[in-house]
Amino acid sequence: MNNFEKHGLDEDNFGVQGSIVSAFDAFPKSKPQYVTRTEGGGKWTVAMVVMSAFLLWAELARWWRGSESHTFAVEKEIAHSMQINLDTVILMKCGDLHVNVQDAAGDLIMAGTKLNKDETSWAQWVNQKGVHRLGRDSEGRVNTGAGWQNPDEEGFGEEHVHDIVALGKRRAKWAKTPRVRGPPDSCRLYGSLDLNKVQGDFHITARGHGYRSQGGHLDHGQFNFSHIINELSFGPYYPSLVNPLDRTINMAEDHFHKFQYYVSVVPTRYSVGSSFISTNQYAVTEQSKGVSEYMVPGVFVKYDIEPILLSVIESRDGFFKFVVKLINVVAGVLVAGHWGFTLSEWFREVIGKRRRQSGGEGFLGTKHGYDA
Repeated sequence: MNNFEKHGLDEDNFGVQGSIVSAFDAFPKSKPQYVTRTEGGGKWTVAMVVMSAFLLWAELARWWRGSESHTFAVEKEIAHSMQINLDTVILMKCGDLHVNVQDAAGDLIMAGTKLNKDETSWAQWVNQKGVHRLGRDSEGRVNTGAGWQNPDEEGFGEEHVHDIVALGKRRAKWAKTPRVRGPPDSCRLYGSLDLNKVQGDFHITARGHGYRSQGGHLDHGQFNFSHIINELSFGPYYPSLVNPLDRTINMAEDHFHKFQYYVSVVPTRYSVGSSFISTNQYAVTEQSKGVSEYMVPGVFVKYDIEPILLSVIESRDGFFKFVVKLINVVAGVLVAGHWGFTLSEWFREVIGKRRRQSGGEGFLGTKHGYDA
């Protein structure tokens, strides 16, 4: 009819082919000879590929980091003892120092007999990188100098929970004291103490001052309680955990100078899946001042145990859920790219149509040399 058979048209290109199931295909395809590639479509395709790659990488990084949740609860575990880990350098001879702990239970522990004492040189410690002094920023927050990215998360550390748990599984050991260069003028006190899990005071004073001790009365001119705190933590010793007083230096302005640290200890549990470590975090405030000769100078750490438990849990989506999110990301980019390409082509078509209607060559009544 109408001589269509004479034009050499193939009716197979316009009919349904294949089995009867193909009639229900919701994704009809066009043959290559009926598809036109455009420069605009190529640009939008490149843009979608770049955007998809960026979003997929961001989603992968977010999934790998996981999400952290911090919850507080009343501590239900009953513990009678707690470990204190100390590593400090005092600008005095080891024989001139007296170290002890007195807690609310009335026990007086001669900590100096349980800690390791090494003669050392002050100059080998004060130049160590990372030494800081405990202070506050313009908004009154404690600044530990530990490099926190978010000031509101002060005390939680830089690392992710899975890194903390993994490093906590390693065997903990104290670093060796550097070989002394020149005559020793300082004392390094380090080690761990098992104490009652109650409020207490940790004191570093001079020999013969504050408490009865053997060795006689130390001359006042030899007092110098300038100190560096390399480590002060509560609970099992995890060198990988950064605490507020780590790498802190404080200099005494005179012989009779008292440094007072007020520490609030919070039991903490880090969990990733079935792995966890139990330790303690703490908040600290500091006060230092010169005192009269009728008072006892030294370094005093007053600690109190909070009756709460902080649980820091890191969770990560399952692999199937993660794959679904990736599919959603790619699908969203494809839909947005399709709409962007369609709108841009429509805009170009409208602009082109207006230009042709405004007097382009080739239309009747507009070409030169012809009259209507």
